[in-house]
Amino acid sequence: MATNQTNSAFPAYYDPAKVGTLYQSEIAVAAEAGLKAQSAPSAHDKKRVMLLLVDPQVDFVLTSGTLSVPGAVEDTRRTIEWIYQHNGEITSIAASLDSHTAFQIFYPTWWINEKGEHPAPFTTISGEDIRNGIWKPVIDPTWSLNYVEELEKGGKYILMIWPYHTMIGTPGQSIVPALSEAIMYHSAARHAQPMWLIKGSIPQTENYSILEPEVKVPTHPLGGLNTSFLDMLSKYDLVYVAGQAKSHCVLSTMRSIIQYFSNQPEVIAKLRFLMDCTSSVQHPAIDFDAIANAELQAMSKQGMRLVTSKDPIN
Repeated sequence: MATNQTNSAFPAYYDPAKVGTLYQSEIAVAAEAGLKAQSAPSAHDKKRVMLLLVDPQVDFVLTSGTLSVPGAVEDTRRTIEWIYQHNGEITSIAASLDSHTAFQIFYPTWWINEKGEHPAPFTTISGEDIRNGIWKPVIDPTWSLNYVEELEKGGKYILMIWPYHTMIGTPGQSIVPALSEAIMYHSAARHAQPMWLIKGSIPQTENYSILEPEVKVPTHPLGGLNTSFLDMLSKYDLVYVAGQAKSHCVLSTMRSIIQYFSNQPEVIAKLRFLMDCTSSVQHPAIDFDAIANAELQAMSKQGMRLVTSKDPIN
């Protein structure tokens, strides 16, 4: 087992070089190390700090992932080390798991053209494309057209076809192994149960935000806004946010939070966005990072603070 001698805050099993690799997480080792750390139970914290991790999964982080985000390995390394360095200050860790099935509206399987071809990843599909027969939905034609038109009305995204990613039951859906160890270490050390949010498995809609789908699906139990989780977040003194990808799921999650608490500036002032623990999707024609940074700057003017993993918790 590799050991780390560079920082006394890191447990002996932690090896930064393994962060970008896929391996069997040493959960029992991390748990034992956390129990031996003998930290005070998080239930006793006077200042309650939440770390909210958005989709920190293999397919988004590792370079071998099917929708790998450039820079995500280093983002994740900084996140892991931030957890170890601030283990005694972090009350709770919550993480979302993007979870997809074979037929979803943003996958090639959902669409076909007159030649019987399915769209390649990163193809965009507009309402006009559907009306002109360029792309036809294989499933639920009425919903599909209405869905794309609703997206266009919202003005945030046009429907994009993505590579198959975070498929339920595959390694790509899993939390990055080195990060899963850090979460287990914190849980054992602080007697703190981690929270998991499953999202993205409603076939008829994208689900960038971990708190709500892009278009609401009233007939599905996860088809609306997760107000119970939002209300729980508001009870913390500080909420730190990191994960992948900044331009999509992380940014959309922040939109949901900011909008929900738009009339509660005291809650927005608790938000801390870890700028060096998240990166944007790269696209040949769209500067997603510039778009995300501009919107995050606007959010900061509403009271959310943009910070880095080097800044103290406050």
